[in-house]
Parts: sequence; structure tokens; C-alpha cells
Amino acid sequence: MQIDLHCHSTASDGALAPAALVARAHERGVRLLALTDHDTLEGLAEARTAAEALDMQLINGIELSCTWGGATIHVLGYGFATDAPALVAAIADLHAGRWARAEEIARRLAAKGMPGALEGARAVQQELGDSGNAPARPHFAEFLVRNGLVRDRADAFRKWLGAGKLGDVKQHWPTLEDAVGTLRSAGAWVSLAHPWQYNFTGAKRRRLVADFIRAGGHALEVVNGLQPADQVGSLAILAREFGLLVSAGSDFHAPCDWSELGLYRPLPDDLPPLWGRFRHAHSAIAAF
Repeated sequence: MQIDLHCHSTASDGALAPAALVARAHERGVRLLALTDHDTLEGLAEARTAAEALDMQLINGIELSCTWGGATIHVLGYGFATDAPALVAAIADLHAGRWARAEEIARRLAAKGMPGALEGARAVQQELGDSGNAPARPHFAEFLVRNGLVRDRADAFRKWLGAGKLGDVKQHWPTLEDAVGTLRSAGAWVSLAHPWQYNFTGAKRRRLVADFIRAGGHALEVVNGLQPADQVGSLAILAREFGLLVSAGSDFHAPCDWSELGLYRPLPDDLPPLWGRFRHAHSAIAAF
């Protein structure tokens, strides 16, 4: 059975509406899917209706932002109760923070002679599929492209929106411990998302994994899309060393040559997959 435990819809920063994403995943052979939008559950109801019509199993999923060691870290939660009070409150705080962040990005761009960015980014977002969440940096990038202010999206991030640039507005995220605790309180299985993408030294990555386990984490996302095979191997070693379950997914945002639903490097055969535990969590996988 083809499985994908990491993907994003228009409920956060993806290009496909939840129902369209589920349909595309089904066309590509995926039969167990987790929709893991950033800091929101908004797309789950639509995705679940589409999945049930196609006889697919949809796992409640989310990718929560948090901080550790001065860096922004992402943790993936699966199979949780969507009405858990701590999770509902945490998402509400993140929702408000993301809107404040979008407004600050727009203010900074306006100060550099690029007015109307919030409205423009919101229009881009609504073209893809209306969402109550704040526009994200990819939406701002598309606004800049459409207004002839940059050549393409890559140029937008290179000049204005990338790490350390004017539009890289920091948000007050919860701590790693708090984020994992929130997910655990909702009955979630928790995986550390794309551990190689944080650009840490090997020693710092090991400390992150150790702290993640102390916080109550269950798994490492050993495979994230088509990341280099040597990274998969190094993360597999960490998973074995710490005795962790493992997860895998495409981290799909939009159709392209290097990102597609159900497309990721093979998971080493000796590692215990997180999705093997989902059959023991039927109550947490109840309909949204």
C-alpha cells in the first residue's frame, strides 16, 4: 500500500485544495494519507469527505511550528483528537500570530516602495482556494512576481523573503517541549519533521533528537521527498541509535518534477514505520 504522511494543501501553503490533493494522491496510488498543513486543521474536513468517497484512509495530521536552540523546528502530529482543548488553543494562537506576521511582512515591503502586498498575497491565496489562514511567504512571492518587482519566485526569496531578508519576519512559536506536549495531550503520534533541513551540525542534530525524545516524541521523518540518499542513511542511523519509529512522506506543496504525492526515497527495511501503529489508534482517527 502506498503511503504519504507529509503534504500540504491550500489550507496552508500548498497549491491544491484539500479535495483535489486527495484525488491526486489516489490517482498516484496513495491509499494511506495524512494531510499535514502548517499550524491548521482547516483542510481536514474537506479532505476526509474526498477520501471516504475514494475508499482511502485519511489520518488526521498537522505540522506544528516551534522553537529549539534558537531555530524554528517543525513537528508532525498524527491520529489525534481534533477537538482536544490544548490543541485547539494552540492553533488559535498560531493563527493569530501568522496574521500578525503577514501584516508585518506587508508593512516592511510597503516601506521599500512595494505597497498592497497583503491584499495582493491574499488574492493569490484565494485564487488557489479560499482559506481563513494568513497568506504565507510563497503567496507574497507570487504577488511580487505578478507586479514585476522580481523575476520569479526564487528571485523574490533571494531579494526579499528568504532567511535573513527583509520579509523574513520571526514569529513567537511555542517551544519544542510545548508543541510535542500539546500533540501528545490530543493523543497524537509525533514525528520530528525533516531533521536534515535545519542546517545543524551532526552534534546539534543529535541534541535536537535527544530533546525531542525527552519531550515525548515518537518518530523521526527519515525520508522527506527526494532528499539525498546519504541524508536518509544518516537519519536512519540516528533512528536506530535512539530506538525511534520512523515516518516518510513527499512534503508535497505543488506538482513539479521534484515533488509529487507518494514520491520519496525508499525507507530502509529494518526501521519500524510509524504507520504500523495507526491500527492501534482507531479512536484518534475518528472522522473530523
